[in-house]
Amino acid sequence: MNRRLVNCAFGAVLAAAALAAPPSAWAQADYPNRTIRFVVPYSSGGLPDTVARVFARHLGLRLGQSVVVENRPGANGVVAAQALATAPADGYTFLVTDGSMFSINPAIYRNLGYDYRRDFMPVSLVARAPLYLAVHPKVPVHSLQEFIALAKSKPGMLNYGSSGIGSTHHLSMEALKKSLDIDLVHIPFKGTGQSVPALIGGQVDVLFSALPSLSGFVKADQVRLLASNALERSKQAPDLPAIAELVPGFDFAPIVGVLAMKGTPSSAIDRISTEISAIARLPEVIETLEKAGVDSIGGSPADYDKAVLAENERMEKAIVAAEIKSQ
Repeated sequence: MNRRLVNCAFGAVLAAAALAAPPSAWAQADYPNRTIRFVVPYSSGGLPDTVARVFARHLGLRLGQSVVVENRPGANGVVAAQALATAPADGYTFLVTDGSMFSINPAIYRNLGYDYRRDFMPVSLVARAPLYLAVHPKVPVHSLQEFIALAKSKPGMLNYGSSGIGSTHHLSMEALKKSLDIDLVHIPFKGTGQSVPALIGGQVDVLFSALPSLSGFVKADQVRLLASNALERSKQAPDLPAIAELVPGFDFAPIVGVLAMKGTPSSAIDRISTEISAIARLPEVIETLEKAGVDSIGGSPADYDKAVLAENERMEKAIVAAEIKSQ
């Protein structure tokens, strides 16, 4: 899809939305009284899609209305953003996405056509999915400290894999390199479906990846986990340290949140946020998400806004460190 055409179309839709009915016309005492849509800017099976489907099912039961998940991949999030812009801002259409749509994409792609502050309203910080620093057994280290010492003693001699240039996996490692002043050679792949097998096969020495893609290999002694890229230790692997324990403030675990279009009634946002917060505390939801490598959160609109802005700042620095040029 031609990004310029999509961006122009999205801008026109936003202008039209500004002339739509006033908020008072959307207020409904019996909200919700029809189907709610969760728009996901990626294909099915990924992190935001998985989280969206878990919460959609429980939200539908609590609200007494269907909550459907619509996958709208394409144009670096513009297609999904446009799906929101073409729907009334009445509390029946929401965006469920990871933070990269706002922290990575704007820094890499010029003129995306959407802007976090201008176009969206935060609803809930739903979940966080830590990535784990994993090494091949041939790398003679058993802790993060040992890995750092080895990397410092052999600058440029170790390599790392990622799921692609500009991915969270790539930027997490570049941020680690910058923080610790270590030199590792980057080998990008097309997704974890390629990078993890490369680690298992010994083609790369180290990488960041989600726990579900690594756990089976850990049990088979084909890979060794050293730490997570979240700010705190995860319940998924409480014995593994967070890198932040050694590098204060290091936090590159992907977040998933729910957003509404600007102009959505605050009553609708508050209702959905409250319900998501309650769902996030359900034992079965916590268990289901942990099996997918995800930590359930259920934070408020303010929590999500704070998380997005903080992630934007960290990712911007990592992108500079990685010397990625905007397109």
